Amino acid sequence: MIRIETPMPQEYRDASPEDLDRRIGAAKAELGDRLLILGHHYQMDEVMKWADARGDSFGLSRIAADRSDASLIVFCGVHFMAESADILTGNHQQVVLPDLSAGCSMADMADIDQVEAAWEQLARVTDVDRILPITYMNSTAAIKAFVGRHGGAVCTSSNAKAVLRWALDPDQDGRSRADKILFFPDQHLGRNTAVELGYALDEMSLWDPAVTQGGLSDAQIKDSTFLLWKGHCSVHQRFTTSQIDDFRSSNPEGVVIVHPECSHEVVLAADASGSTDAIIKFVQATPPGTAIGIGTEVHLVKRLADEYPDRSIVSLDSEVCPCITMSRIDAPHLAWVLEQAVEGRVRNQISVDDETARWARIALERMLQIT
Repeated sequence: MIRIETPMPQEYRDASPEDLDRRIGAAKAELGDRLLILGHHYQMDEVMKWADARGDSFGLSRIAADRSDASLIVFCGVHFMAESADILTGNHQQVVLPDLSAGCSMADMADIDQVEAAWEQLARVTDVDRILPITYMNSTAAIKAFVGRHGGAVCTSSNAKAVLRWALDPDQDGRSRADKILFFPDQHLGRNTAVELGYALDEMSLWDPAVTQGGLSDAQIKDSTFLLWKGHCSVHQRFTTSQIDDFRSSNPEGVVIVHPECSHEVVLAADASGSTDAIIKFVQATPPGTAIGIGTEVHLVKRLADEYPDRSIVSLDSEVCPCITMSRIDAPHLAWVLEQAVEGRVRNQISVDDETARWARIALERMLQIT
């Protein structure tokens, strides 16, 4: 991925919210239909109110690909999301990330050099032709390309079960595509999905990329069906079973839903778990008056509370920690990149090289074929 960043002028930081709104609105009107602003569910309201579409990372990337008339895609999310949009959109479309410092700590936990080193170490112990790498959408383009080259697929929190079934379930001849899964970068989504499919915890081993051979013995590698990369979401790991207990104590009739990036213990203690879209649909399906404790990023929780005032919707985490990197996309940065685009300058373009994009697209297309 190529990143060319020009510092945002101080005038944007000093501008009032009202001035920023005026400037964003004017720039958006000037750019017209050639502009598409995408807002991830975790974005702040000051940004989300300008989004032409809101959703999860992959859903927004598909919207960008479908909007071939939009030559400028401003992705209000984090870098791996903008990469996916660039991979799926046409050559005539430019993808912009308003602030290049908006990264994802989870995605960064699976570095391509570490993954390639892990693959080499596994090859010395077992038959890697019988291992399929599966990566969560929250990963870099380089990781998606690695998966594509090695016959694996991308998954989302919505379709992880279907992708793992595709990899491990026997076909009509009684043979599966793989005997083992190397799942990264989020250990929790891998573990929770595998358990949901009926696999036992002792069929899973945690691969620590900071330790030789993942910290595992030859026997552990050979006996494991799932090798789970030691990665996690810094927001979702904050949720605990004690927080659920506290919510239930205050709301005996309440319900709890959490994201599957939470720990296995938290998912077990909740009434339901699911992707951001699943959480939204869960809230929509509850009757008025329901108390709902949610274990996911706070901006989504607050937005749901505003949209459904007839329910009592709260974050399970009383300290309501937001996704810090997601929050780096703010109104000043949005105003800046839009006004620069009006003047013919595309700032903070995300561009994935052709070879990486080709293999990453293969991994994404496999996912689409599966689901």
